[in-house]
Amino acid sequence: MVETRSTQPAADLLAFVDASPSPYHCVAEAARRLDLAGFSPSDWIGDFEPSGAGYVNVGGALVAWKAPAGGPGSAVRIIGAHTDSPNLRIKPRPDHTSAGFRQLLIEPYGGLLQNSWLDRDLGLSGRVVVRDATGGTETRLFRDDRPLLRVPQLAIHLDRDVNNGLKLNPAVHLTPVWGLGDERGVEFRQWLAAQVDARAADVMGWDVMCHDTLPGGFLGDDEELISAPRLDNQASCFGAVDTLVRLQHEDAARDHGVIVALFDHEEVGSQSSTGAGGALLRQVISRLNAAWGGTDADLVATLAGSHCLSADMAHGTHPNYPERHDVDAPIRLGGGPVVKVNVNQRYATDGPSAADFRLAADRAGVATQTYSHRNDLTCGSTIGPMTAAGLGVATVDVGMAMLSMHSIRELMATADVAHMIDSFTEWCR
Repeated sequence: MVETRSTQPAADLLAFVDASPSPYHCVAEAARRLDLAGFSPSDWIGDFEPSGAGYVNVGGALVAWKAPAGGPGSAVRIIGAHTDSPNLRIKPRPDHTSAGFRQLLIEPYGGLLQNSWLDRDLGLSGRVVVRDATGGTETRLFRDDRPLLRVPQLAIHLDRDVNNGLKLNPAVHLTPVWGLGDERGVEFRQWLAAQVDARAADVMGWDVMCHDTLPGGFLGDDEELISAPRLDNQASCFGAVDTLVRLQHEDAARDHGVIVALFDHEEVGSQSSTGAGGALLRQVISRLNAAWGGTDADLVATLAGSHCLSADMAHGTHPNYPERHDVDAPIRLGGGPVVKVNVNQRYATDGPSAADFRLAADRAGVATQTYSHRNDLTCGSTIGPMTAAGLGVATVDVGMAMLSMHSIRELMATADVAHMIDSFTEWCR
């Protein structure tokens, strides 16, 4: 290991990702870590009585905070990230048979690299809504890490041109198998009911997805790399939560507050009740302001003085495809946080917000890099622009360099985990 100080944070990240096969599990793991650090959960639906260090979680989203010592009207430092990743999700009526195989019908979620899901052992995880004894409903999480499913690729003998370009029809070629037979046998609803200790008739709905059964791990002779699923963007979720926990342990009074917002549905546009395009974060800030005795004028003052760090992974320069990147601005894995810039507002970074982050990284002794997309390629986006527009706060887009973004397994540098946490923590101070 070249940089031994980064080993433990990287191992902790791997534990976080392995505990989070779905956005709902990611939120549960974040809440568990916040509980251990002394944060108190608040009832978002009922009486909202926030503590000085608390959180609310709604489905696949979580917002946590550390209150400002300066009182109402004080600025906040916000780190935003997203809990979801591209994957295969189980349809409402999934049971299917073909050519002697039992299969489950899926729908691709987000912009996944489809070929990376071929010939992988897949488990199932997510949430199930069941009818309770009172006639209402409750939501139960489940995960099954057994190799339950597989999407088998067609043999090369039956497609001699496959190495000249694989083309997959997601309605046909991504349907996984999970057994043999011409009869459907036990329906998926029945199987799912057993997973959450319920009757099949009481299963009212589900949000279930496939995940790689292989856990994350270190890669390379010197373990300089991390190979894991869902690094985009659970690595940033981990960094945000770990930063908040570290600030809590410092127990230092700061005039400004700190907020961590983990959103769902970024990979499909963020337009949902738990996405960054919804009202959740602004509602939390507004309710916190009111609970702490602030006025409408105080809320305006808080937002006017606040800053947001949109944390999402960044493209590292690919060694086999360097021509796909700006040749004069290489991005290296292990080279530190990447400030992402796009003049067409695909990223929210501007001059002042970039300088604010770079100064914090300098204080933390962490080098930074700057990413801009090739002009002839379509640039992706983040929660940054919509958060900046929705709240009216200065925003910088920052990520850690990686390869294989949106693959079932992704790659980043071990050392960059410590770089992320150190720079994020100093930016929040």
